[in-house]
Amino acid sequence: MSHPELLSGLSAVCGQYDALFCDIWGVIHNGRQHFPPAYEALKRFKAERGPVILISNSPRPRDSLIAQLESLGIMDDGFSAVISSGDATREYLRAYAPQGKAWRIGDPREQTLYDGIDIALDGTPEDAAFISCTSPYDDEHDTLDRYRADFKTAAARGIPMICANPDKVVQRGDKIIMCAGSLADLYMELGGESIMAGKPYAPIYELCYGALKGLTGKPHDKSRILAIGDGLPTDVLGANGEGLDLLFIAAGIHAEQATDADGRLDPLLLKSLLDHEGAEARYVSEALRW
Repeated sequence: MSHPELLSGLSAVCGQYDALFCDIWGVIHNGRQHFPPAYEALKRFKAERGPVILISNSPRPRDSLIAQLESLGIMDDGFSAVISSGDATREYLRAYAPQGKAWRIGDPREQTLYDGIDIALDGTPEDAAFISCTSPYDDEHDTLDRYRADFKTAAARGIPMICANPDKVVQRGDKIIMCAGSLADLYMELGGESIMAGKPYAPIYELCYGALKGLTGKPHDKSRILAIGDGLPTDVLGANGEGLDLLFIAAGIHAEQATDADGRLDPLLLKSLLDHEGAEARYVSEALRW
């Protein structure tokens, strides 16, 4: 696979693209504060080039996510639309809810995922018809061992898990936090089935293409869309699967694997990281900036 081109800033290639599909967490904020250079880059692209669609594996629907962005100081001058894994997942929940109770796994703050859906959330590993997982119960302290025994019970019964966030980990402030994708991986290791709609899977991208058409009034041209993200299993492989050019932000959750002891991007480490996942990136930068 070819080496990605090191970019000093988005302005160097923005003329080649009419729209951005940009990841949120790890690229424009860390859950505690937003990154001003990244926000400025999105504002400039939207003002000078075209739509900026933020694409997130958050289990929250878009309205809740937009409120979170505003609380971090990111306003709609930096984006044209927001698409979340929660939005894409709600269609699966509507389809499975009539089958019976769901065993709900996740933080109570993610209740907005279920708003407006007729779904029973009081199931257990022993009696649920399916699992709905948005996050660990306590993402600051939980380990996978907390879930192993119950997952064995549920997997033996053959019930599927609907995972609303395929991310395995995310950076919150200076901590790496476990996400629902890690729980889905464990469930599959134990013989269970996991269903996911967020990155890298197609349903969330279909919502993005639909939003882009609504904004521009014309069909999309994939060669004119640039994807931006920092997660290899999600952002990078998702863009690769969709045939989109990608700007890989390498100083996010993969910083230790892609940078040297001084925090600088190491081309050999970066190439090894991408090759290990069978992934490609057209461009790479340690952070998003104009």
